[in-house]
Amino acid sequence: MRIATFNLESLDLPPKAHVPLEVRAEILRPALARLEADVLCLQEVNGQPVRGQAERALVALDQLLAGTPYAEYHRVSTTGPDGHGVADVHNLVTLSRLPLLSTREVRHSLVPPLQHSVQTAEPADTDYKPLRFDRPILVTDLDAGNGRRLTVVNLHLRAPLAATIAGQKLAPFIWKTVSAWAEGYFLAAVRRAAQALELRLLIDQMLSEDPHLLIAVAGDFNAEDHETPLKIAMGAEEDTGNGQLSGQSLIVLDRAIAADRRWSVLHHGRQQMLDHILASHTLYGYFRSIEVHNESLGDEAVAYSKISNPPGSYHAAVVAQFALGFG
Repeated sequence: MRIATFNLESLDLPPKAHVPLEVRAEILRPALARLEADVLCLQEVNGQPVRGQAERALVALDQLLAGTPYAEYHRVSTTGPDGHGVADVHNLVTLSRLPLLSTREVRHSLVPPLQHSVQTAEPADTDYKPLRFDRPILVTDLDAGNGRRLTVVNLHLRAPLAATIAGQKLAPFIWKTVSAWAEGYFLAAVRRAAQALELRLLIDQMLSEDPHLLIAVAGDFNAEDHETPLKIAMGAEEDTGNGQLSGQSLIVLDRAIAADRRWSVLHHGRQQMLDHILASHTLYGYFRSIEVHNESLGDEAVAYSKISNPPGSYHAAVVAQFALGFG
């Protein structure tokens, strides 16, 4: 069985998308085909309005997957802000060849929004406001055969880019003061770490119910494995100091990739592994191999300044193989 994750980077349709879907599909469909995934976790799938319908739908994704095996897979996705349809931007989508048992979204179910009073806003704003996560965590239970349940967690943590501060931007990436940028960066880091904590609490909750549960966590963590979000998610014994808790930790499978190949994003020449697949210890027993498909990946910082409307994604797909038969 193959489990994969792929950030499609704002999959959408014109006029919102600057590149026709047919152009993007020429790049993205071969990348999806190469994965040969039985379970595929996608991030940044935008929703489109449908004439005559009140709710948005994943029209762009339908068109991208048309004619591929994934078009026939079971599908679950995160919903819009009101709990209906899908959001306009950055939905999570999980596609599965395995039968669906259940699905749910987790957002501030275990970690309530933190309160913060912005110190650098113009005009001044001293009221405390909630720091809400950008999107939920998508949890899907699948029938892995022989009475086994596979739980797949699809997530996309906030990027390490400073959050907007009122009145403190000269342009989208140009700040008026260092203090405002610093506070914006702090707010982004807090949201990312807090949602990683909600993931950790969710994992502990599931393993307390079934210590041998097969759990795969796949997605764009926007962090490398030595950074705070991954360390919180992993819960490694060298951090807790308690070997009796080792069974509750998650294993970062991409550590099995050779160091010179282990990167999913290239930014200003720096190779970073930001997209990960983590496994519970029971699932790890079935783990056999993992790949990151970064051969054609360009430098995102260089590309955005030199290429007009790049059609692909500047995240590499990651796929793990498990000796876990089903069906």
